[in-house]
Amino acid sequence: MKKKVYFLIVCVFLSQLSFSSSIPDLIKNAGCSKDYPNSNLLIIFDSTDVNMQESGLSYYNTHTLYKILTVQGAKNLNVIKYGYDPLSAYVDIKAVTIYRKCGDIEKLDISKVLDYPAPARMIYWGAMEKMIEVGRLDPGDAVDVVLFKKGYTYALLQDEEDDKYIPPMRGHFYDIVPFWSDDPLLLKYYSVTVPKDKFVQYRFYNGEAESSAILVNDEMKYTFIKKDIMPLKHERGMVALSDVAPKLLISTSPDWESKSLWFYGVNEDYGSFASTPEIDTKVNEILANAKDEMDSISLLTHWCADEIRYSGISMGPGEGFTLHSGDMNFTDRCGVCKDKAGMLITMLRAAGFESYPAMTMAGSRIDYIPADQFNHSVTVVKLSDGSYKMLDPTWVPFLRELWSSAEQQQNYLMGLPQGADLMVTPISEPENHFFKISGNSEIMANGTLVGEFLLTAEGQSDASVRRMFTSNFKTEWGKSVEKELLLVAPQARIIDIDFGKPYEYLTNNIHIRVQYSIPDYAIVTEEEIIFIPLLAANLFKRGMSHMYFSTGIDEREYDFKDRCSRLVELSETIKLPFIGKLIPFEFEKNVGDDIASFEGEIVLNDKTFEFSEKVELSKRVYDAKDWKSFKAVVEAQKKFAETPIIVEISN
Repeated sequence: MKKKVYFLIVCVFLSQLSFSSSIPDLIKNAGCSKDYPNSNLLIIFDSTDVNMQESGLSYYNTHTLYKILTVQGAKNLNVIKYGYDPLSAYVDIKAVTIYRKCGDIEKLDISKVLDYPAPARMIYWGAMEKMIEVGRLDPGDAVDVVLFKKGYTYALLQDEEDDKYIPPMRGHFYDIVPFWSDDPLLLKYYSVTVPKDKFVQYRFYNGEAESSAILVNDEMKYTFIKKDIMPLKHERGMVALSDVAPKLLISTSPDWESKSLWFYGVNEDYGSFASTPEIDTKVNEILANAKDEMDSISLLTHWCADEIRYSGISMGPGEGFTLHSGDMNFTDRCGVCKDKAGMLITMLRAAGFESYPAMTMAGSRIDYIPADQFNHSVTVVKLSDGSYKMLDPTWVPFLRELWSSAEQQQNYLMGLPQGADLMVTPISEPENHFFKISGNSEIMANGTLVGEFLLTAEGQSDASVRRMFTSNFKTEWGKSVEKELLLVAPQARIIDIDFGKPYEYLTNNIHIRVQYSIPDYAIVTEEEIIFIPLLAANLFKRGMSHMYFSTGIDEREYDFKDRCSRLVELSETIKLPFIGKLIPFEFEKNVGDDIASFEGEIVLNDKTFEFSEKVELSKRVYDAKDWKSFKAVVEAQKKFAETPIIVEISN
């Protein structure tokens, strides 16, 4: 059956056969819900033909055939929807045809295609959605969609009608083509035709595809076909799907240095970083008490982080690679990542620093074919020693870092006058993100636990705790701390809280001191005392994101990621009401390796019980083979959090 399906599909794509005679056969022979028991939809084929013009303007013709497998699949496909940005792309739904299971064929009235503003949150750039209602479908029905598009995915400064669809690097083409699918896909076909004198480089990642390059008249046609694409198994905490799933990168740009030079030039030509007297005055005000070079950089970075609200409004042309002017950003005091980055560059230059824009990809890897794999704009400043330092005013509001370590092991490209290659941000040492809680407490004869603990944190750990103050009303600060305690002990009572001055984050890392009383926390009988040390019980779990990992799987197929590298140190001294003997608590004192490690210790001397834990997690992004040690560390810490301590009272 499969050979017959493949033959028909290839005939459809590679020959000029009539679809009307072939598609019913494809639908009939494609299979049904019994063949794909965990799927609601089956994509019989997904075809894209691209034609690139000399200018870089590209025309896309797509043709996709879906088969409904379940009632849920029918619901999922009752509206055909395609999002686009009218500043840089034109989209036209050319035809939608329903092939009913009974044999009837219905062509939808394309005049009923609607063009609606796309739902938006925080970024309001005028994105649109073309959509058409399909209506009721039943399992066994199929929907055939033909769509035309011209343009690209970023907007830049263009004026003429078709010029706005030409990509930012005029005369160049790139594409990032996913060869994965959430639904079974029998055949994925992608071709691009370019002028024969265009330099083209491509690579297929995370798998294989049939490929060809054929000269047709004065053009080169590159074709890629992959069959039997099944949904990938997802693992909780895994890296981005684009890092592990099959994909094609294709580009006419020669290298990353060329992209770097272009990115530098397009913003300098636009005058993105010109200062104004008002900006100069504000810079002088901010730096009035600056102590040195790094203090000046820090003060300017955090002003842009804290004072420019993240809210992207439509500011006309230039919503892509061109950064808006410093004057606009300073006046509006709002924008997206590139506006915050551009504001910082403008201020740094006004202060006498050499500063440039950079691009990065938050959340996934950038591969080496120079297709535009970017979703985030940041800042780079040249220090007096000649080195470059990365700054990110978007990700560091109320954060003690200048570059968020949630972005470590992340690729970036600087826009420098001499050009730059693709680089990667370094690993931040665990001690830069320590999370420490130490305490003293006493278990009373009636089981009440009274005591005090001090929480301190730094870096990303500091941010995870500080956020409950900086993102909350001051009247709720005390309740936020109390909530963390109540999650562990619902009957807890706060006696006193001192959380310092959370908004003064540049001068001090977070310090929270809590005095508490917890009735009935421990079980105290004539024979024994049973309790879990409060500070071992995942108190302020928000600062230990590794504890949210499920350890139910023994091996991982894919790499995985945590929030950040981290050092955790927990310790508590507990005074007991009676002298006793510790019932053996089985645990490994040392677990893991250089990638992830755990050390634990418990001691009972007369009426004094002491415990301590130390966890070191060395990276943000881990290889799949690192799971063994990471899993062992999480399980060791969970054992302390979940296993009661039993002390046998001495007679």
